[in-house]
Amino acid sequence: MEHTISMNKKTIVIVDDFDPHPYGRTPEDGESSGEKFREELLAPALKHYEYVHVDLTGYNRYGRSFLDEAFGGLIRESHFSGDEIHRKLTYTHDLLESLISVIDERIEAAIKDEG
Repeated sequence: MEHTISMNKKTIVIVDDFDPHPYGRTPEDGESSGEKFREELLAPALKHYEYVHVDLTGYNRYGRSFLDEAFGGLIRESHFSGDEIHRKLTYTHDLLESLISVIDERIEAAIKDEG
């Protein structure tokens, strides 16, 4: 199920649009890895839409490796710039604000490593 708000913005609800139990860094870790999410949904959306919002609500056990690969991997593997990510990407979880801090940290670490 795709959640398109307008021609310029796309919302991805991970538990609906990807997997109800995302896990792991790479496909070797399982079918719902951060790499698969980034390559199949997140990076293509960022290339096609002006703004992308990722809603992480609905699952409370995201692993650091999933978040690092999905979000930090945008810089390291999908070659988006930090400016592009800061301008185009937003993300929320209705219950776990700590997840947002982890994603922020993984993106900033990837930007620093690439710089």
